[in-house]
Amino acid sequence: MPRLTLAIMLPALAFGTILLALSPGAAEAETPMTAEEFDAYVTGRTLTFGTGGVPYGVEQFKQGRRVLWAFIGEECREGVWHPQGEQICFVYEDEPRTHCWYFWMTDEGLRARFAEDGPGDELYEIEQSARPMFCPGPQIGA
Repeated sequence: MPRLTLAIMLPALAFGTILLALSPGAAEAETPMTAEEFDAYVTGRTLTFGTGGVPYGVEQFKQGRRVLWAFIGEECREGVWHPQGEQICFVYEDEPRTHCWYFWMTDEGLRARFAEDGPGDELYEIEQSARPMFCPGPQIGA
């Protein structure tokens, strides 16, 4: 009886493995960009990222690994990025905590997953521009 069960399960497992390997993005998600690939793609661009079908934030990537970031509708923050293993990490002027991400390319553009999150919670590139970000100053009221 155990041999019959194994004989039935092995082809099913092999078929499932083939389907997983052929699924879109399977290999892409497993291959983070190197720091050099990331730098070559982002430098001189302003990228808008989305998640769950809505815009999330905008980041301008300057020379020398300098960045300007803003969540949608919020003030801009200056920062820098650096590689850390397979991750790209960001440190911003108003927060000393390092934020590390895995980045990879897809046919639709750049994708990112926060290093502390599991698969599924991803940001994706929804727009790119060579124009600098517009950063209004803080609201000053009476």
